[in-house]
Amino acid sequence: MAVEKRFLAKLIFTGHEWLSNQEVTLSNNRLVSIEPYQNSYPEIDLLIPSFIDLQVYGAASHLFSAFPSWETLELMYQEFSKEGTHFFLPTIATNNPSTIESGIKAVKDYWEKGGKGCLGLHLEGPWINPEKRGAHDAQFIKVPSLKDVEQLLLQGKDIIKMITLAPEVCTQEILHFLVNANVLLSAGHSMATFEQSNHAFSNGVSLVTHLFNAMSPLQHRAPGLVGATFSHNSVMASIIPDGYHVDWSVIKLSYQVMGNRLFTITDAVTSCDKGPYQHTLNNDHYVANGVLSGSALTMLRAFNNLIFKAGFSTQDAVALCISNPARVFNGVPFLGTSAVGIDMPCIPLVHRAQGYEVIN
Repeated sequence: MAVEKRFLAKLIFTGHEWLSNQEVTLSNNRLVSIEPYQNSYPEIDLLIPSFIDLQVYGAASHLFSAFPSWETLELMYQEFSKEGTHFFLPTIATNNPSTIESGIKAVKDYWEKGGKGCLGLHLEGPWINPEKRGAHDAQFIKVPSLKDVEQLLLQGKDIIKMITLAPEVCTQEILHFLVNANVLLSAGHSMATFEQSNHAFSNGVSLVTHLFNAMSPLQHRAPGLVGATFSHNSVMASIIPDGYHVDWSVIKLSYQVMGNRLFTITDAVTSCDKGPYQHTLNNDHYVANGVLSGSALTMLRAFNNLIFKAGFSTQDAVALCISNPARVFNGVPFLGTSAVGIDMPCIPLVHRAQGYEVIN
């Protein structure tokens, strides 16, 4: 049954343009009309399309790799949508083949049951550099053969949408095979030099995972993966705005350099005491074996952090949390637009003392 709501919105992003002081009608959180102010309805400060999180590991004490099932994906969707994230890419960190296989099956089952919001599967590893493994379990890290890659894509065809890998441990042949299979390749957990990074960017690697974290740094005589990312003209990079992974000033500087090539992820995990990734909440971030292992962010918190801690404008924060991740998935036409008649959930927000809150 459709639930219709009307608001007076001070500021609206349609996915294409910004409008102000309009009457909006939502039906089940879908935008069905925009009109000039006419009547007295509840006032909201901001109406924007859904947040999009392209790297998230679980929710509500259900880490996806520990509980790889369609039920976990449904739980993730229900939890994320409460705060305005209706599209997400569940992620499995470097793991054993059986867990990855179970994750693939879980996404397939979820889609077959009509599950919403899940864009596919993101594998972060296992083809990474052990020198930059971070919290990843070393026992599962490996250098891939073409046979390994072919076998994985045989199982995960059309389900595995993104793979984070260290380009220096993958051959050009492997990169080309993955790109031809329509998998988005993201450089991360890598010691790639500036030259190796640019070579990878020329051979199908179009993304960089959690900029600055677990990668060769920008140094004045060795620009590394960070320097190659900054200087490229099209490669996009994710970044984690929780105040632990990257300093606020560095996030702002990165956006000044990269513009709309930068986008936000949560990299959020959840408490877990099962399997190789046993995350424990430490204030407002997670650790595993004494190492920073993931954030406690939601996309709404990330959005608020960008505005109220990093000093971004509302418009720029929308770009990082909505428009830019939508560009990563440019094959999905309705992402990044809340135009009338398009099947895209919208988020009505009000500005409270602690930041924006969703009006459900």
